[in-house]
Amino acid sequence: MGSSFPFDLAGLRAGLLSRLPGLRPSDAAVVRLAVDEPAFLVSATTAEAAERAGVSPATVVRAARAVGYDGFSELKLALARASGGVSIFMPPQQMSEAATTGELQEAILSSHAASIAAIRGTLDPAELDRAVALLDDAGRILVAGSGTSASVALDAAFRFTSIGLLAQASADHLSAMVVARLLTDADVLVAVSYSGVTPQTMDIVEAARAAGARVVAVTSFTASPLARTADVTLIAGGENLGLQLAASSSRLAHLAVVDLLHAAVARADMDRTRRAERLGIELPDGTA
Repeated sequence: MGSSFPFDLAGLRAGLLSRLPGLRPSDAAVVRLAVDEPAFLVSATTAEAAERAGVSPATVVRAARAVGYDGFSELKLALARASGGVSIFMPPQQMSEAATTGELQEAILSSHAASIAAIRGTLDPAELDRAVALLDDAGRILVAGSGTSASVALDAAFRFTSIGLLAQASADHLSAMVVARLLTDADVLVAVSYSGVTPQTMDIVEAARAAGARVVAVTSFTASPLARTADVTLIAGGENLGLQLAASSSRLAHLAVVDLLHAAVARADMDRTRRAERLGIELPDGTA
């Protein structure tokens, strides 16, 4: 990450949030300040930022470097540029603060829209290319996800199958474990997890790796057991609005990543894609 990267507001915020779990507490306090009080931070000195975050001035500089900037000045410049030099992003409204249904609607729809826009700030194009290469060359693909990620896994398996890949998402944990243990070094596991720590998903990841398969992670944080274990990590996430809606917004971001993978792998082998289209079930126009 750096100020030269073309972040919009949502992308910059998402990039900072995605790194928070992997930071030491003192560094995280500074980054949280950038997320929660960006207008203050843009005009603050290093000493002022340190006092507000409750850390030392040296920690302010270290925290900026921990999230990919050369120093505190570059982080401030990134915040200013992302705002267009006019306005600074504000933290999203929490669901508990929504007094009316209209406010609830605005908070949720704004969060979902921001989670899609923020992918530009967290998804590494080089990692996406590596994921596409693995999927394009895979013998079999298992897609795994639990909770809100289960629907993303099912969607991914369907989309990969529709372009001629041998893909599946098992409906239960036991079946997924059996399939994971039957994978080989020619196969790929796509693991979807908002937190990157879901025990059921990590069990499947460990089983797949033990069998020799490569792992592509679709998750929301750069520092997690899943991100550390995967061969390729695709980061996309959403705001935490309370009421367990962080995973909800991230689910939409993860579906967008699936769409990117689907389109890129389809383009990688158009003969395979066209053959799958010919063999597919004919559906009336406008249906899915």
